[in-house]
Amino acid sequence: MPEGPSLRKFQLLTSPFVGQAVAKVGGSSRKINVNDLNALRLQDSQVHGKNLYLAFVAAEGPLGPAAEETVLRTEAASGASCPAQGGQEQACAPQTHPQDVRELQHSQPEVPDAAEGLGNWLRFHFGLFGSVRANEFSRANKANKRGDWKDPIPRLVLHFESGGFLVFYNCRMHWCSSPRADPTSDILSAEFHRGRALDALRAPDPICYTLLDQRYFSGLGNIIKNEILYLAKIHPLTKGSLLASSDLERLLDCAVQFSSDWLHSKLHGKGLHPQIYQKEQCPLGHAVMKGTLGPSGGFKRLTWWCPQCQPAVRSGDGHPFPGTE
Repeated sequence: MPEGPSLRKFQLLTSPFVGQAVAKVGGSSRKINVNDLNALRLQDSQVHGKNLYLAFVAAEGPLGPAAEETVLRTEAASGASCPAQGGQEQACAPQTHPQDVRELQHSQPEVPDAAEGLGNWLRFHFGLFGSVRANEFSRANKANKRGDWKDPIPRLVLHFESGGFLVFYNCRMHWCSSPRADPTSDILSAEFHRGRALDALRAPDPICYTLLDQRYFSGLGNIIKNEILYLAKIHPLTKGSLLASSDLERLLDCAVQFSSDWLHSKLHGKGLHPQIYQKEQCPLGHAVMKGTLGPSGGFKRLTWWCPQCQPAVRSGDGHPFPGTE
């Protein structure tokens, strides 16, 4: 699923529509009644970890026929009123200049008073290929398993009074009273709490499990996990309690720096070039190992590592941990 840097990009796409009223809605979502969004005004856009939150309030007055005419003209120009589902993680920005990474990281949108009422915030949690697009729909770039060229079906489409529109793919939505998130756990937040994150990393658990714990590393996903463990030269199954403080500090530095660099690349239209994720060889030419790792009874994720660059750390009894040899 999209990780913290992608969610920050999604927020950038939605921000130009803040202050505008919804003139028309569409989409295939069955989790919410999309018609409830009609004539509401988008008041705020926030991102916390892997979740996007949009605040809506009642518009001051009824939308006139001019707004509907603008929407119809936009639909005619785009060639479709509401095509279809899941799209890739790339998104096309509206006609605004990308903001600076530092500005995004340090901006803390103020929660409006109206958000205190129940159900004013719509929470989006994206699936594996979830995305947000602005002023364009996702189009099929290859045939599906049946050989059909079908455009993805959007879960939600919001047409605004200005004529612009937002499209949300492969996501789950539900109404909530406010964003339930702690910015001190968000690796891309200016309020990220390093001390608490380091305490979590010192636990006697495999380090790759701890890194995906959203209570301490909100927004950190499987791609970031694989890349920073390689950059820090740490085997994914190493128990945090066996690592020196300097190693944990370096791992945390890698997490923050890699996430910030990835966000910077996204804001400038550049792709990610992983060193270990989904690779058969590491940058030094060593063969890469792959395994499905995760806590017993918990969610397991594909993990790639280089046995030579990321050697196994032996426990006090001299035996390597399971899965390393």
